Amino acid sequence: MPKGTIFLLPVPLAENSAERTLTAWHGQLINSINTYIVENEKTARYWLRNMGLKTPQSELVIHVYGKHSEKTAISHYFKELETGTDVGLMSEAGCPAIADPGSEIVAEAHKRNIKVVPMVGPNSILLALMASGFNGQSFTFHGYLPIDKVQRSKRIKELESISERHKQTQIFIETPFRNNQLLEEILRTCQSHTRVCVACNLTSGDEQIISLPVEQWRKRSYDFHKKPTIFLLYK
Repeated sequence: MPKGTIFLLPVPLAENSAERTLTAWHGQLINSINTYIVENEKTARYWLRNMGLKTPQSELVIHVYGKHSEKTAISHYFKELETGTDVGLMSEAGCPAIADPGSEIVAEAHKRNIKVVPMVGPNSILLALMASGFNGQSFTFHGYLPIDKVQRSKRIKELESISERHKQTQIFIETPFRNNQLLEEILRTCQSHTRVCVACNLTSGDEQIISLPVEQWRKRSYDFHKKPTIFLLYK
């Protein structure tokens, strides 16, 4: 029996942005399949409806796979795929498997010789890099920096040094309620001519992308509290 295909289905990053950031294929796909592997069921159901789902939600089969879900044998997520059913993989926001536990599902799909189809869609890391004016030929995404202030400051200095040595853009994120504290630490730690880009609320109506040297950031007021934000550093 032929196996199903797993489609990597991007999710909008902001409210009311689906039409601007997704293609017509997304609508066609979600109305042709009814089985999903998702990070958060409530979020997934909301976005499927927002993206034009016409299938009654009661008919959907949704498997939750993420850091907050119960540990389940990974074979559980492949029952439908192994019997020929196509499945959509969704993140909570943006592209699945990028800074997202869905990468483990994709890795297992390859082991099982299941076809993987990535779909185009919004990714905050790449959108921020595109808009930063920094080196797009060489870059690294580090995820979250240490919470401890001493370790965080040390890590920022390391990233600044790596950027200068390799001419490489350094990209990282923070829990939204600690955004301002992280930026304050960057401005205290980095040299005046190091460039910092903050990309906030990407694809939303109040999107902000500010890319300046540290010395100019120090003269500005800012507030990124509780707003989804990407930080980029380049020296």
